[in-house]
Amino acid sequence: MLTLFLAWAGLQPMPAPAFENDVPLADPAMEDRARELSRLFRCLVCQNQSIFDSDAELALDLRRVVRERIAAGDSDEEVTDYLVVRYGDFVLLKPPFKPRTYLLWLGPALIVALAIIGVAVFFRRRSQVAAAPLSESEQARLAALLDDEPSS
Repeated sequence: MLTLFLAWAGLQPMPAPAFENDVPLADPAMEDRARELSRLFRCLVCQNQSIFDSDAELALDLRRVVRERIAAGDSDEEVTDYLVVRYGDFVLLKPPFKPRTYLLWLGPALIVALAIIGVAVFFRRRSQVAAAPLSESEQARLAALLDDEPSS
């Protein structure tokens, strides 16, 4: 049974990285640069993967653009600037810390701070609520109930 399972497992196709399906650049150093740069850009379809890891058509197109820009002699910064101008800071997996991205970077901390403040206010108000004194009719009813209890 184990042999049959291992034979079956060996026949299963292994997922290949998306970048392996592309036509590489002739210069190995330029190809390495293209691969490294492709790990920095977000797939705009998948949004949680780099274009290096994504199989989406748009990721393939962006990998081609990266290779074309590198082949044209652009530096890494020029390739990055080119993509940011076309797609905005969202194309970067690690967007820069600047006024347009403050909410992106500081948003989680603000949400946690607001939650802590909300919990503190809730418990503070809850502890400040005092029970209203019982009216005379309520006191009489409570005394009657307590008197009716059997003693142990």
